Amino acid sequence: MKRLVLATVIGALTLSAPAHAMVIHTVQPGETLWSIAAANGFTTRSLAAANGLSEDSQVVLGAPIKIPSVSEAAAALGGGGPVSSSSSSTSSGAPPAGAYTVQPGDTLSAIAGRSGLPMIAVANMNGVDPAQPLLIGTVLKLPTGTQIPASSSVESANPVVPNAAPYPTAERVSSATIGEIAAEHGVPASLASAIGWQESGFNNDLVSSANARGVMQILPGTWSWINSNLASAPLNASSAADNVHAGVLYLGQLLKDTGYNIPETIASYYQGLDSVKSQGILPATQEYVNSVMALRSRFGG
Repeated sequence: MKRLVLATVIGALTLSAPAHAMVIHTVQPGETLWSIAAANGFTTRSLAAANGLSEDSQVVLGAPIKIPSVSEAAAALGGGGPVSSSSSSTSSGAPPAGAYTVQPGDTLSAIAGRSGLPMIAVANMNGVDPAQPLLIGTVLKLPTGTQIPASSSVESANPVVPNAAPYPTAERVSSATIGEIAAEHGVPASLASAIGWQESGFNNDLVSSANARGVMQILPGTWSWINSNLASAPLNASSAADNVHAGVLYLGQLLKDTGYNIPETIASYYQGLDSVKSQGILPATQEYVNSVMALRSRFGG
């Protein structure tokens, strides 16, 4: 979940191309390789070359994209290969929280054990069958603040997302739609809209590097829990509107659990309520809270 920063603070992917040093840009909701290139004064081809990508590559929310200097982009186009990551860099957002990619030799029980979690909890959270072996490259979400196994630093070239609800579909919603759904459940419309924008840019066709899905970026296990405990009728896993419904229901529950403390509710949506209560608001979570609080004014809060 996670993760995102305000662009403009909300509209501005307006970092100009650096003249002398490569920087790192973290992919934001709704961005494409083309839009990142255009915002930084490059062609898609040159930015792709600098990152060792093809021009039609799909960027992943939360993934790092190297923004080269003009000379570095020219060198990449000239066959010099992707820009070296040894250049000084600055991340433009909080890192994805709790993402882990399964490595050779990993088992679900070992991952859970090293993270201090019950195996069934990790299985349920990610929509995987605990009785089946894990595929190498499977992306698992572990609660923010848990101890990630050391091998999580090893990246998989072909990450695998478990096939579980909610299923992302090529839909977008509006802030008005989110506001209407929020009002039905007594959740501030500006809060729901701000989180929806922060999480996905209102894009339902999104699976994060931490395996969260849809407009409100809901984990498979959280989806099942919401359906079982909060929804008055089963929610459609392939509906963008129902993804919003699920996120709003979850927000409503977190508001009650935190005594309607808005910053703590936002932090709990990102980090997890139990983690916030036991560890406090972590630094990356605070960035998320600050962004959502600032976004609320955009949506009437």
